Amino acid sequence: MYIYDSVQKKKVLFEPIREKEASIYVCGPTVYDDAHLGHARSALSFDLLARTLRQLDYKVTMAKNFTDIDDKIIKKVKESGRSMREITEYYIDRYQAEMDALGICRSDIEPKATESLDAIEGMIAKLIEGGFAYQIASGDVYFATSQDAQYGSLSHRVGDDEEAQSRIDHVGEKRNPKDFALWKACGEGDEICFDTHLGSGRPGWHIECSAMIEKHFCGTDSYSIDIHGGGADLLFPHHENEAAQSRCATGHELAKYWMHNGFVQIDGEKMSKSLGNSFFLKDALASYDGEILRYYLISVHYRNDFNFNEEDLLALKKRLDKLYRLKKRILPATASLPSVDFRKGLLDAMADDLNISVALSVVDEMVAQSNEKLDANPKDKALKKEILANIELIDALLGFGAKDPFEYFQLGVEPELKLQIEKLIEMRTGAKKEKDFAAADTLREELIRLGVAIMDFPEGTAWEKI
Repeated sequence: MYIYDSVQKKKVLFEPIREKEASIYVCGPTVYDDAHLGHARSALSFDLLARTLRQLDYKVTMAKNFTDIDDKIIKKVKESGRSMREITEYYIDRYQAEMDALGICRSDIEPKATESLDAIEGMIAKLIEGGFAYQIASGDVYFATSQDAQYGSLSHRVGDDEEAQSRIDHVGEKRNPKDFALWKACGEGDEICFDTHLGSGRPGWHIECSAMIEKHFCGTDSYSIDIHGGGADLLFPHHENEAAQSRCATGHELAKYWMHNGFVQIDGEKMSKSLGNSFFLKDALASYDGEILRYYLISVHYRNDFNFNEEDLLALKKRLDKLYRLKKRILPATASLPSVDFRKGLLDAMADDLNISVALSVVDEMVAQSNEKLDANPKDKALKKEILANIELIDALLGFGAKDPFEYFQLGVEPELKLQIEKLIEMRTGAKKEKDFAAADTLREELIRLGVAIMDFPEGTAWEKI
């Protein structure tokens, strides 16, 4: 398996810290609002990574955190009158449901900041004790970046942008503009505070992930985990600061490899709420089935920026349609084993830094060749079993192809119209039983006028939207 390491800026052979095991930590959302397409892109990127490693026989442990302490959350508490727990649990549940709709496997570990305060407090205490952090008169605690000789080695772009350094930084008594907050003491009027040996306050953003990793993973003398992932926007300052504080607190590096996915753009413009073009995932799922959206969002290599365009989505869906038309041809069937050549081609592509373009072309080629073989031998049961096994492999590795093909071609049909169609089919079945073939033909014509194609099988009648 080869992956692109953001620090070395090149593809490297993945050599885990423990043989045939892979520990992955991905920065999850701050749960104060609905997830957007950027969240989906990151989650899908690392879902593909975990699926690929599992297919390559690695034992994968994946963690994705929820930041449930943050200034944005506190602002929402004040604006809404709801408790912090009500807000964060509501958005966590919505996030999970939307990730499920995209076919993203749940992480093995899903820590929350509020459940990690002991670990956070302990790491901050170590940093203070080691001279890598200091507490000012207000009670705030800052990481002293000048004490880490390797600070900046991750991103190679250390700047003096204090706003970028932390979402809860106060700079009044900082020794260095680059220093960032580990702990923010409660001030007058602050209502959401946690009592610790550091005083009453709340953790900074960067320390959460480092503490969660140390709490949940048993690393080695050299690294805490194999892979740390997230969006490209997190490389600096978030991941740079994580790496620094973990290095100084533990004496070893946080991650052996760092991976980052590209941005999402809407018609060529970088997604940004300040630009007013943020596309919530819930809006996309209201218009498109989660599997179709997944297929579209993974179609561009994870490191490249993604330009979301509905015309492209509809055009790409036609490739997925072909897979489901093939699946419809072979059912009912039971799977045997996938083609050796197909499995190798698919895994070779994904093992090359998740080369999804090549992987999807391998799928397209399998679909085309399978249709040719079925044209020549439509009753070949062994062939049908192998094709179904190929499709099951696609689902396991890439996360699409598992739906019933007839239901797939009914996606997007309004419930009222679906009831009308099924009623007409029921009436046609009754007419055929009564040998009233004229009535049955009339009902078929009515279904065609509704844009419906029907297929008669011994088990009954199936339909799809044309």
